[in-house]
Amino acid sequence: MKPRENLSDFVRDGLRAGHSSEELRGSLERAGWAGAEIDAAMSVWIEDGLRLPVPRPRPSVSGRELVMFGLFAVTLVVVIWHLVQLSFALIDLWLPDPDRPGEGWHHGSIRWSISALVVVLPLFAWLTYRVERPSSNTSGPHRSPLQVRFGAVAVLSSILVLIGNAVSVVYAGLSGDLTGQFLAKAAVVAVVSGLLIGWFRSHANEA
Repeated sequence: MKPRENLSDFVRDGLRAGHSSEELRGSLERAGWAGAEIDAAMSVWIEDGLRLPVPRPRPSVSGRELVMFGLFAVTLVVVIWHLVQLSFALIDLWLPDPDRPGEGWHHGSIRWSISALVVVLPLFAWLTYRVERPSSNTSGPHRSPLQVRFGAVAVLSSILVLIGNAVSVVYAGLSGDLTGQFLAKAAVVAVVSGLLIGWFRSHANEA
């Protein structure tokens, strides 16, 4: 049996024996359990004036939810990729590199990114609404396990991208290759990564 399940069973047995939530929490804290672990175990049960604890519904993943969230993840990646590609292409047009004339993105790349965004962006907006809507209508755990894990991965990936982006800027500065075009592209990457961290931070906090 996992430690979390042992802790949940202890809370159940303690409530069944007539101990209050505050008493159980204090005992667990003195025993050395972390606050997040105690909160997770306490959230499984509720005192409802009965002689036994009432279990709360636990989040589960259905096949329909798996399909919806899979489509949400794919469209999110497509939207981010083409937004960054389009931004880079426009930066190449507006801030051409004088040391590399003629290089950059072709107009075909711009048209392709715009076409992808026109088709995928409305689908992504609808999927975002469908994925996020159930979490706002429940009084128990707010997000499914899929959302929590994906949020944690998204935050970790965005932080790693920010670190790599900062390293690239420092390296370009030391090498003498720090141009306005490079800084503009680095700013796009930083803004997108920051927005993802801000969006999925609350998802990761529920892990």
